[in-house]
Amino acid sequence: MEIQDYLQILRTRWMIIVVTVAVAILGALAASLLTTPTYQSCSRVFVSTSGGSTVSESYQGNLFAQQRVSSYSELVTGETLAARTIDELGLNITPAELAAKVTATSTPDTVLLDTCVVDTNPGTARDVANSLGNQLTILVRELETPEDGGAPASGVRLVEQAKESAEPVSPKTTRNLALGAAVGLLLGIALAVLRDRLDNTIKTRKKLEAASNTALVGTIPYDKAFKESAIVSFGATHSVSAEGFRELRTNLQFLEVDHPPRVIVVTSAVPAEGKTTVAVNLALALAEAGHRVVLVEGDLRRPRVSKYLGLIGSVGLSTVLAGQADITDVLQPSSYEGLDVLASGPLPPNPSELLGSEASRRVIEELRSRFDYVIIDGAPLLPVTDSALLTTHSDGALIVARFGHTSENEVSRAVGNLETIGAHVLGAVFTMMPLSRKGGEGYSYYYETDKTIARQTPSPVTPGTVSTQWSPPEGPSVPVSTQKADVSAPATVTSGRRHRE
Repeated sequence: MEIQDYLQILRTRWMIIVVTVAVAILGALAASLLTTPTYQSCSRVFVSTSGGSTVSESYQGNLFAQQRVSSYSELVTGETLAARTIDELGLNITPAELAAKVTATSTPDTVLLDTCVVDTNPGTARDVANSLGNQLTILVRELETPEDGGAPASGVRLVEQAKESAEPVSPKTTRNLALGAAVGLLLGIALAVLRDRLDNTIKTRKKLEAASNTALVGTIPYDKAFKESAIVSFGATHSVSAEGFRELRTNLQFLEVDHPPRVIVVTSAVPAEGKTTVAVNLALALAEAGHRVVLVEGDLRRPRVSKYLGLIGSVGLSTVLAGQADITDVLQPSSYEGLDVLASGPLPPNPSELLGSEASRRVIEELRSRFDYVIIDGAPLLPVTDSALLTTHSDGALIVARFGHTSENEVSRAVGNLETIGAHVLGAVFTMMPLSRKGGEGYSYYYETDKTIARQTPSPVTPGTVSTQWSPPEGPSVPVSTQKADVSAPATVTSGRRHRE
């Protein structure tokens, strides 16, 4: 993976990172608040040896004292001094427990020894540190004094009393929060990358084309308006969704130039991919271009077309296939010019048998003879075989895949089901593509009338020239004549704009 791939993962999975960081910070805060504060107090002792008469003897004595410091530090943290301190202060604690609270440190190349005690009570920590210093002084005198009563070889003197601490040494809330944020960030990035590696849903054009073994013929961007209505407003000036369906309409005409598909089944691998929305709006886009289109509600299990278009769904395809009505009797004109609808009719108990029958083939052929395009909204391919059977009666199928929802395996299996029975796959359609997705493969272009150009009165035309100023004619375009040229009224001035999908 390249750096761009990781950056794309961070942009796509940013919510995982944010949640992980938030959880880590809250965990650090909770741990800090639940932890009992502890305080530390330290006392300092000075280790000395008997002086020598010469410089060399003094130097040797200093080295001897430094060596003694490491030994005395072991005494400070041992249970012997802890027991003496417990007796002196009257503490209700075992020597081992007290020794666990004591640490001894010394500065290199010095004869200073620091004794630090940590306790939940700052006063207790101070008293124990001072008592350990005093008891160490007594114990060293006892150990270093010869049995014959001579002068001790070395001694310890308490030079700095321990003081009561006002601030706890633990927990350090600020440090814990910063550490929690850092750990949460690293863990969040790791989880985001892992989630992306384990995610086999389709998010790129290459993956969809590879899974479907066919070309991508349309990309439908995510549109919040679909939550309210599945019908795209093709009259909207800046509708990127309408441009997406117009692009799909155009691409269909170039799939097979000599024999462009006219009977098309729109299906998907699994439900909730947006196939019905694609079928309805593709039919509207074709009707917008001046074609006579019939939209067939071929999903006889969960029909949605008649509901979206506000038509009667109780009579339709199943009625015709059962021989109870003629196609002419059940075709319904929609509120959109050039679009008729054949609803599903009553839901039969055996949709697969009806759609795979010879009667189904005859119905589709009759619709082909009456209309320029027949768009069939089929059922999903993996749960049932209805759409696969319909595709054998048509010119091919469009496989709809939803961005970040459909898996590669699902698309591959769906296409495999069609290829097994010899059905033709026309192409794939990507739905719900995020508009702000950077690194996307598509752009949508649209042109709009430049409303900054106001009506202007034509200037007098000088013989031998053509005026560059004009006003839109009220009626049909009328040629504007000059002495040397005839120029037709220009078309509407447009300005191109590009919108990134």
